[in-house]
Amino acid sequence: MSQSITRNNFDEWMMPVYAPAAFIPVRGEGSRLWDQQGKEYIDFAGGIAVNALGHAHPAMIDALTEQAKKFWHTGNGYTNEPALRLAKQLIDATFAERVFFCNSGAEANEAALKLARKYAHDHYGTQKSGIVAFKNAFHGRTLFTVSAGGQPSYSQDFSPLPPDISHAVYNNLDSARELINDTTCAVIVEPMQGEGGVVPADPAFLQGLRELCDQHNALLIFDEVQTGVGRTGELYAYMHYGVTPDVLSTAKALGGGFPVGAVLTTARCASVMTVGTHGTTYGGNPLATAVAGEVFSIINTPDVLNGVKQRHQWFTERLQAINTRFGLFNNIRGMGLLIGCVLKDEYAGKAKAISQLAAEEGLMILIAGANVVRFAPALIISEEEVNSGLDRFERACEHFLKGAAS
Repeated sequence: MSQSITRNNFDEWMMPVYAPAAFIPVRGEGSRLWDQQGKEYIDFAGGIAVNALGHAHPAMIDALTEQAKKFWHTGNGYTNEPALRLAKQLIDATFAERVFFCNSGAEANEAALKLARKYAHDHYGTQKSGIVAFKNAFHGRTLFTVSAGGQPSYSQDFSPLPPDISHAVYNNLDSARELINDTTCAVIVEPMQGEGGVVPADPAFLQGLRELCDQHNALLIFDEVQTGVGRTGELYAYMHYGVTPDVLSTAKALGGGFPVGAVLTTARCASVMTVGTHGTTYGGNPLATAVAGEVFSIINTPDVLNGVKQRHQWFTERLQAINTRFGLFNNIRGMGLLIGCVLKDEYAGKAKAISQLAAEEGLMILIAGANVVRFAPALIISEEEVNSGLDRFERACEHFLKGAAS
């Protein structure tokens, strides 16, 4: 295809489920990107908490290139060395005894929910099928996962939805207790809601969910698609809380930008998923797992994980100073390098406008709903890039307030 590509082509050729930025990135290195016109951007979005090692990391390129020279795909009738090595890495580093590979976070959550239903049916009977999830949660875009997600705007146009899913209030144990009973097969929860506004769970909330699941023989599923693989300063967020789930979904940062997802669980839970009960054509393919194995090896080190905690401090200290100057935010919250700035009531609904002004300044950021500006940069972003990016964010905030006042 020899014709030049522009942003307008998206509107001409693509299904309109996204509203991408006006510019098209064409090259990246570390925590910087350049668009078609050569304009540089500092990346605080990280591909929505995916690019944990930034763009075009040399070790990832080497892992991908080395495997690409060998073979790319065989299907699930065969296993492969990179997948088995990655499975062992995940087992050695977490509570898991068994792993299932797929291609995304939504697929990982879909598999986790299917496992929970199958486990309950096999052990307790088909009447035990209820799933308790939480309002404002996000678990993916398949019909099952979008139903488990607690945001009606994502599911209301696709009824009838899968039955036996109810939603409690996040961080409210009494609300969850009203819904969890002996017909509940699983509780699915994010240790920190990402799309729902960057809201960390209270320790007592997660500990209480663990106790309720044990009391009612339900599986506790942690959706760590966004929080996993170093994002919070621990390898997985459950490690902050001293609460171990029965099942955990992971994706995003696991591949550092290459599509991959996984379900981690115990041998007892995994035993119900016998041959033919679930599967995927591309899951665990050698390209994805070779890259993910390299990413995991780099991140699962004290230097990187402690570095995330240090970078959290860089961000929050500077963001507090910006907020002292402008008074835009009610609070700044999050863990590690998943940080949310919650707009004050008078600026409600304006997070997108701030993100667009940031792009004009050469900074890529995210939103988490209409009222939260979200940052999810590379875990190894430099101090200079943090400071330079926050300089650009400060200018964007200044321009926003000038526009709001005019």
